[in-house]
Amino acid sequence: MVWRRDLREDYPLKRTDEKPMSDSSPRESRSRSLLKGLTWRFIATATTILIAWVITGDTRIALEIGLIEVFAKIGVYYMHERIWARIPVGLEVHEQR
Repeated sequence: MVWRRDLREDYPLKRTDEKPMSDSSPRESRSRSLLKGLTWRFIATATTILIAWVITGDTRIALEIGLIEVFAKIGVYYMHERIWARIPVGLEVHEQR
């Protein structure tokens, strides 16, 4: 039996007949969150550098903007992921056996 959290109702836990996830289901680790952040930053920073170069026409300025941006946003993304890891919105709550 699975209990589903529904924040739109007065009684947030609803019983469903869905098959519960096993206890061995994967969970996101801190290292996975960090790896996701690094790969996303590579893509996003390359985009930022390209846009900065198109606007300024100066490769050095574009690279400087990208260098600042990459370090600032890796930390922000990691914190964002860890905060969301603690927010129960949209997660399913399973009954203990």
